[in-house]
Amino acid sequence: MKHLSLRLLAPIFALTLLVGTTTAKAQDLSIEAFYGHFQGSGVAENSDSLYFGVTVRDLDVRITPEAPGFAVEWTSVIRGGGDPDNPDVRKRTQKMSFLPTNTPGVYNAVGAQDPRSADGLGWTSIKERTFTIHVMRITQTGGYVIQTYDRTLDGTGMKLKFVNVADGEPIRQVEARLVKVGN
Repeated sequence: MKHLSLRLLAPIFALTLLVGTTTAKAQDLSIEAFYGHFQGSGVAENSDSLYFGVTVRDLDVRITPEAPGFAVEWTSVIRGGGDPDNPDVRKRTQKMSFLPTNTPGVYNAVGAQDPRSADGLGWTSIKERTFTIHVMRITQTGGYVIQTYDRTLDGTGMKLKFVNVADGEPIRQVEARLVKVGN
């Protein structure tokens, strides 16, 4: 009888250990872990990609200290459309500065605190190894656009996932891999 009860308790004990280790929350990184210069490329898709293909993007991201917070500057070189042998090339650069809030790991964008303005409402958060920037704008017709940039540290660089949503509908998504090329 003793052996039977031990055999019944062993799986329960193993399950308790497994549940205990999988529910432990990984610690959120600090913003300093994301500082650096990253470069890479990715692919942009939208709802028409099935018919018109995807566009290739070269990306450059710099995350730097800027007292009392930090700044993020990103450049996208977009290649797509036009003649396939000579595609259109567009370059876009954005820079946002952020200040800490009373909540650890959450920062507000400087000058981007009105969703009705051209700069919109911007904020960041860090969850485990992912640094996320959100920018929300209210359109002239009362709708909304939310852009979300997830930058997840991974090995020698980061994975980027950008999602652009308008009025609840996904408009564009970019997935990229960037390598850290400097501090």
